Amino acid sequence: MKNRKIIIAVTGASGSIYAKQLINHLAKLKSQINNVSLVFSKNAIDVWEHEIGIFDKNEIPFKIYSPDDFFAPFASGSAKYDTMIICPCSMGTLGRIAHGISEDLITRAADVILKEKRKLILVTRETPLNQIHINNMKIISDVGGIIFPASPSFYSLPQNITELVDTVVNRILDLADIEANTYRWGEND
Repeated sequence: MKNRKIIIAVTGASGSIYAKQLINHLAKLKSQINNVSLVFSKNAIDVWEHEIGIFDKNEIPFKIYSPDDFFAPFASGSAKYDTMIICPCSMGTLGRIAHGISEDLITRAADVILKEKRKLILVTRETPLNQIHINNMKIISDVGGIIFPASPSFYSLPQNITELVDTVVNRILDLADIEANTYRWGEND
């Protein structure tokens, strides 16, 4: 088992299905990860319920922390979480991270991950982008964060919405260095 500790944050951006599928995949890949911790923004659960139905925290196989819990382990670099994935990531959250505004556990944890030079993946969900969004993305990218627009691919010929969503989720897992059995370009031709 690898010594992996991962934070998953879910914001109120549209795209809750990406978070749900990411959580489902991580549950199946637990042998590669020591700890997965979750935090949902105040709006995330409302959006989740609007987009995909009832949110039942008992169906989530990982510990969920409150967005105002600054005593969560990953609020400090000494806890040594190696990866944070914000999925989906709202432009408001991205902007606060880009400008060092740590007003909740999500933005504090992202700040910690960046200062510790660990992996931060922001699965952004917005279109079109304005210049402020683009500038904030550049700031995050310049300090080592990864901007990952939730743009599905079609070359694997997905047959349903879940398979289409998984084209994004599987790339997120790749970026987080988690091995998943998935379509690979050129291998299945």
